[in-house]
Amino acid sequence: MDLASLFNCLASPGCILGQVIGALIIAMVLFLVASGLSLILGVLGVMNFAHGCLYMLGAYYTYTVVAHFGNFGLALLLAPIGVGITGVILERFFIKRVYGLPDLYQLLLTYAFILVLDDMAKLIWGIFDLSVPVPGWFRRPPIDIMGTLVPFYYLFIMLAGAALVLGIWFFLAKTKFGKIINAAATDPEMLMCVGMNVPLVYTSVFALGSVLAGLGGVIASPLRSIVPEMGNSIIIESFIIVVIGGMGNIIGTFLVALLFGLMRSFGILGFPFFELAFIYILMAVVLIIRPSGLFGRATV
Repeated sequence: MDLASLFNCLASPGCILGQVIGALIIAMVLFLVASGLSLILGVLGVMNFAHGCLYMLGAYYTYTVVAHFGNFGLALLLAPIGVGITGVILERFFIKRVYGLPDLYQLLLTYAFILVLDDMAKLIWGIFDLSVPVPGWFRRPPIDIMGTLVPFYYLFIMLAGAALVLGIWFFLAKTKFGKIINAAATDPEMLMCVGMNVPLVYTSVFALGSVLAGLGGVIASPLRSIVPEMGNSIIIESFIIVVIGGMGNIIGTFLVALLFGLMRSFGILGFPFFELAFIYILMAVVLIIRPSGLFGRATV
């Protein structure tokens, strides 16, 4: 433990601001991946352990577009679409066959995808670390806020993340298709009785979840090295966020992702070797007290 470093940071407004900004960056990437996982798990009832691989593919697709065209904006558009198409292929040919089956079948199938997609990434892009440069539009002197230098790309992530949180919430809560998705999560049989194509809705939900994971990979690609196993850690963290926040609840997912980022950003100062232990303890407490999650709907 290094409590002195933690207390020294808490006594400095500049240090607090720096750690909060770091927490927001972590939270925005985690939110994108976890929100897609929350939709798939909440609507389709599928424990998609391969969701982290979609995040990985988003980063690799970004690298490919930037390497060939030198345009990060184009990658921001094409990479999530490419991941969404990949998700549709997985859902149509494989995932749909385990709907309603015991969790063990879903676990085995999606874990197999982890092995297959990781090896495919090694065959296509190699085993060495790759990187995407920070887009040219953000290569300018950082902004000085209370003595903390904030890169422009960090500001972009925070603003874009806030817009995405509101946009996803509005889409699911206020639009017609969002209400259809909520109905599919609650009573798919009744939805089918009123003439809706439920399998198409399921495919659309899986595609949307894949796009969100891919978008997380795009945003994270200039921040970290791109490696085939990069999705393995984020899928565990995303499951923790979904469990605590509640399946299918976007606002709950965002708030828990923000809490996760804060606990990780400040915890690494005082508890550098086991900062993640606190979030695991919180998950255990939530599962005992409220198994449906802090913001999830309790089922009878």
